[in-house]
Amino acid sequence: MPDDIRIPDDLVDVFREPALGHLSYHNPKGQIVTFPMWVTHDGEHVVTSSRVGSAKGKALRVRPEVSVSVVSTKNPWRWLSVSGRVSDIQPDEGLVLIDELSRRYTGQDYQARTPREKFLIMVDRVSKSSGG
Repeated sequence: MPDDIRIPDDLVDVFREPALGHLSYHNPKGQIVTFPMWVTHDGEHVVTSSRVGSAKGKALRVRPEVSVSVVSTKNPWRWLSVSGRVSDIQPDEGLVLIDELSRRYTGQDYQARTPREKFLIMVDRVSKSSGG
């Protein structure tokens, strides 16, 4: 990620809250669809997860361009919206990512123990409000 396009330091903590992300992408018909998703930030990418073989995963392989917005659960005026592209899709080995996210959002490991994959989103645009 270029140095000038990154998640601002004063908003990285929003990814540690149980704040839902809203992921928008193009479906096979070219329509924009948006789903609430559990999201995190690995220091470089916005990261989310879906089950292996999902319609979402299939669509992101064809058209990897996405937008993700996240609003703080503590202050609705602290938010960020990023655009970018899915730069990598990896297996969620041992369901490590989905368990981490599930514990953040529900307090327990993810219940559906089916294979999952994680989507790493390289950010190329950020809009934000620091709530001030």
